Amino acid sequence: MSLKQHLIAAGFGLFRATRLHRLSPGFIRGRGLILTFHRIRPADGAGFAPNALLEITPDFLDRVLTLVRENGLEIITLDEAARRIETREGAPFAALTFDDGFRDVVLHGLPVLERHEAPFTFYIAPAVADHTARLWWVELEEAIRKLDAIDLDVEGLRLSLPTKTDAEKGAAFERVYWLLRDGGEARLLDGVARLRDRAGIEPQALVASLCLDWSELRALAAHGLLTFGAHSMTHPRLALLSDEAALAEITESRDRLEREFSRPCQHFAYPYGDPTTAGPREFALAKSAGFTTAVTTRPGMIFAEHGDHMMALPRLSVNGLWQSEDYFEALLSGAPLALWNRGRRVNAG
Repeated sequence: MSLKQHLIAAGFGLFRATRLHRLSPGFIRGRGLILTFHRIRPADGAGFAPNALLEITPDFLDRVLTLVRENGLEIITLDEAARRIETREGAPFAALTFDDGFRDVVLHGLPVLERHEAPFTFYIAPAVADHTARLWWVELEEAIRKLDAIDLDVEGLRLSLPTKTDAEKGAAFERVYWLLRDGGEARLLDGVARLRDRAGIEPQALVASLCLDWSELRALAAHGLLTFGAHSMTHPRLALLSDEAALAEITESRDRLEREFSRPCQHFAYPYGDPTTAGPREFALAKSAGFTTAVTTRPGMIFAEHGDHMMALPRLSVNGLWQSEDYFEALLSGAPLALWNRGRRVNAG
């Protein structure tokens, strides 16, 4: 695990050992929360799984939904969540959101959602549904899985890393991931592409194998539990784009989804959604596009103050590295997030 993951594990261990979160005052929990998921599939036991934080098992999804209701939260649509946030009325709630349109959400997650009668929002980037966008973080994982060594030149910095064992592959992924993430979009995509091509991975085939296409999405559109939201056209880091390009990514994704499904698209999720990829400019662009809500990946509970920041709503990621009822129940208390955010309720800067 990375240093950050070790610190999170230590924090969770403290709450698990002391149960201090059970003494948290109600105002720390706020009015509700928006949960983030990506993939739902059975565990495969792979030793090298650097993107495991983005997936949970169907059994854990079942436990999460049970715990949400046992902790007094009503699972509601994002439309109803928006109404409660804006009006500051209604019972405590949870809204469920899934990013990127992974097929395993339908195969393994939908039966669980149906059993719980739990509405959910699917955020779709149209180019992912076209199978023309790139899941570069998956490309990187699959390339390192196939290669026995990495030799990569990134703007004069030469990386030569062994990748024969799972431990070596994990260390190499962490090194390459952050080296490329810290650069521009072109450097990121080019660096991953060079490794991907060396490993013989076809990017469009990879997306097609993992993500729903338009025919599958249109069939899903009639499901009574589902709301569609936009997730940009191509899933870029919006903060690195010009005003014009970023606005086009936001508005064109909404327009395409409305044409495909013949219904309004009122909700948006910023790709990546952290402070380095979505900030005040992106919040203003989403507002100008006319969305009702826009969600980040900044961790936090929903408070009354968020009624004034509908384009910068926080979410709570259900992380595949922490598939424990104790950990999740601590998060539902709001106590870990209050510490993480140093008591700040709204993070819209």
